[in-house]
Amino acid sequence: MEQTNAPKIALVTGASRGLGAALSELLSAEYHIVAVARTTGALEELDDRIQARGGSATLAPMDITNRDAMAQLCRSIYDRWGKIDLWAHTAVHATALTPADHIMAKDWDKSMAVNATATGVLIPYISPLLGDKGTAVFFDDPKAGEKLYGAYGATKTAQIALARSWQKETERLGPRVVITEPDPMPTATRARFHPGEDREALNAPMDVAKKLLDQLFA
Repeated sequence: MEQTNAPKIALVTGASRGLGAALSELLSAEYHIVAVARTTGALEELDDRIQARGGSATLAPMDITNRDAMAQLCRSIYDRWGKIDLWAHTAVHATALTPADHIMAKDWDKSMAVNATATGVLIPYISPLLGDKGTAVFFDDPKAGEKLYGAYGATKTAQIALARSWQKETERLGPRVVITEPDPMPTATRARFHPGEDREALNAPMDVAKKLLDQLFA
């Protein structure tokens, strides 16, 4: 049950680096952050930055493909706060670029598990916590059909297709589902896809996060 004086809660999946970390820092001005990522050290560094801003966070060092762990996390959120006000799903797996007929099974399986299957598992877990007033945000990266992007493009597109269905299903009763396409940033994912690119010419994750939040809450 939602607690009367509960703080606003933002769940960020993929919170340790890049856009997820930037969103976590900025959101911490108004939300208690539940930060999910696999890398404990990076989460601890994020927590230090959030505390320096005067905010607070709960660190959840776990893999979003672990259904039992994510179910337990959602149960713990329900028991402690009774709700989630905002879910930003930035977690993604970017496998190496390769022709479709050279995709390795392990790369396909991991891309599918992180980008598509986990989303299909998390939406039913998180939707009841969002209720009719919460907001879920997904981040599109339309690479489907481009050469060498077979595994990433197909699985990322599957994620967004699922989010679009949820968006249509909830437009009258909630929760609010937002799908946006961030500006290019010098992230590890982009570096894998664009080696040798001039990273100085790209947008800083903090600037992109601020722009996205301004649009989200305009």
